[in-house]
Amino acid sequence: MSLSPEDGADGPPAVTEHEAEALVAGICFKTGPPRTVGVEVEWLVHDERDPHRAVAAGRLEAAYAVLRTLPLASALTVEPGGQLELSSRPAPSLTRCVSEVSADLRAVRALLREHGLTLLGMGIDPWRPPRRFLREPRYDAMEVSLGRTGPAGRTLMCASASVQVCLDAGVEGPGVMGFTRRWWLAHRLGPVLVAAFANSPVSEGRATGRLSTRQLMWTELDPGRSGGPVLTHDPRRAWVRRVLDAPLMCVRRDDGPWDVPDGVSFRDWTRSDTMRPPTRADLDYHLTTLFPPVRPRGHLELRMIDAQPGDDGWIVPLAVTTALFDDPRAAALAHRAVEPLAGRAAGDPAPHNPLWTDAARRGLSDPELKRAAVTCFAAALDALPRLGASGDVVDAVAAYADRYVGRGRCPADDVLERLRDRDGCAPWALR
Repeated sequence: MSLSPEDGADGPPAVTEHEAEALVAGICFKTGPPRTVGVEVEWLVHDERDPHRAVAAGRLEAAYAVLRTLPLASALTVEPGGQLELSSRPAPSLTRCVSEVSADLRAVRALLREHGLTLLGMGIDPWRPPRRFLREPRYDAMEVSLGRTGPAGRTLMCASASVQVCLDAGVEGPGVMGFTRRWWLAHRLGPVLVAAFANSPVSEGRATGRLSTRQLMWTELDPGRSGGPVLTHDPRRAWVRRVLDAPLMCVRRDDGPWDVPDGVSFRDWTRSDTMRPPTRADLDYHLTTLFPPVRPRGHLELRMIDAQPGDDGWIVPLAVTTALFDDPRAAALAHRAVEPLAGRAAGDPAPHNPLWTDAARRGLSDPELKRAAVTCFAAALDALPRLGASGDVVDAVAAYADRYVGRGRCPADDVLERLRDRDGCAPWALR
């Protein structure tokens, strides 16, 4: 790398290794009574008449330029492959979160229809190969970095979509509302959510043999990039170690392409005599380049749920997850339901361990995962009225539990059935 210690010497002050450790510990777990909930909903964007056809970049740019003028409550962003994401504001209740995002989605869908475009809720684009839409230094560097372990990184960048639930970290101290217990629950409940909401069994027109292809693709990346820390009694210390030992995705520059070092951690950077010293901004940026299934960002960001079918399919994972975390009675039941799964998660951190990979491959046909999911959905249904959820939300969760969870199924099973049934089509081909 060509950067020298003098580069940026007159810029922001450098951050030392110990300062970086203290900053990460202070900003990634902000504790207090759980009061807010949020959601980030990603969508694949397709041609309304022919979803198999790639949408021209100019057509997407024209539609997105108009979308950005909409007075939305949520933040609207575009992902590297042209996927759309709506990120809600932190809401004081599940009801407020659902109401605001639903209204924003109605406005977005209506405008896209005027451009002949539609949103598709699936974890991986079932028809089109991954294609870059955004050409920015961040994504140029990301493609190089993720590409070192194979093609999965490009697909995740450009052809994947998810529902990410954001919850407060919790209080200091013991109990089901304590941040240590909530951190533990997020990692043990994660595979249950993967299995119950798996919705990416097809990629580039062919069945992959996996119900959540998207989730398994994360395991094909460098574990330092996509893996969580070892679960311990001290989440802060474990996460600090994970962050500083994680590989750099890039070193940003004001002129020219960004450097993409290979095998250099943030800790290495703080100790280097040949690279310019890292700054607080570099540390903040490094945190955005780590993609574990549970990411602490002051709050907890649960990233393991595939995008869901239908206009309102995203509401069910949001409602279930919120109920299991924010209602103390439901949280206690969820803890007991997932505790028997802990032995299968021994060894590698999430999602690089057998429990997570079994969830992605088998979904709720796995008896232990199904048993945990049935208990968790029942606990969530009991809790949602206590959280003030509307009847429509409760009915949606009940219908999902009946259609999928009680039968050991997930949306991916519907997709595979349509493959088998349509025109006598073989289950591995989608035309």
